[in-house]
Amino acid sequence: MHILLVEDDPLVASGIVAGLKLHGLTVDHVGTASLADTALATSDFDVCILDLGLPDEDGMGLLRRWREQGRNVPVLILTARDALIHRVDGLLGGGDDYLIKPFDLDELQARLHALTRRIAGRSKDCIDHGELTFCSSTGEVRLAGAPITLARRELALLRALLQNPRAILSTEQLCDSVYGYEQNLESNAINVHIYHLRRKLGNNIVETVRGLGYRLGPAVKVE
Repeated sequence: MHILLVEDDPLVASGIVAGLKLHGLTVDHVGTASLADTALATSDFDVCILDLGLPDEDGMGLLRRWREQGRNVPVLILTARDALIHRVDGLLGGGDDYLIKPFDLDELQARLHALTRRIAGRSKDCIDHGELTFCSSTGEVRLAGAPITLARRELALLRALLQNPRAILSTEQLCDSVYGYEQNLESNAINVHIYHLRRKLGNNIVETVRGLGYRLGPAVKVE
């Protein structure tokens, strides 16, 4: 899951980023509305965590502008504004969920997974793909019932493929999902993770579409 965090408090932001990365999620952090605009224009995100008290523009104004522009990224509003009218305005103004500070990181993670699951039209946390079962919130992976241990980057890559099961994803899209804004990547970074996924989940789990990118293939137990 590739997350855009829009939060101007560096202490709060660093805690969120560290906590979500421990759960295998990819998080890019910006501290202003203008940088959030740039991020959405240059990268694909599965969900946005939006603080309303931004220094250059009120978060609700930013959210309404996004919706008017046709930006449909799911948005979880994270704010200290706890009055009922604020929660109602946030949801009616384009927010998909609303969480009040202070909050528990486990609840934030659970809400993010529930939000993306709902947007994808799934009713349960675990995704079944042939003999493969992947539980998004825990990162648990099983192949033909046997547990498979994947590194954090491998989990992010598998999650991106499973969330777009019929799509061809370019190398750039996969880099966004796995690394976010991280710079100075090795040119073969994604190929290395694909190699490890194929070794652990079968050679066909990632199909190469020459000249276009990669897509999810069948999951078969590795002998």
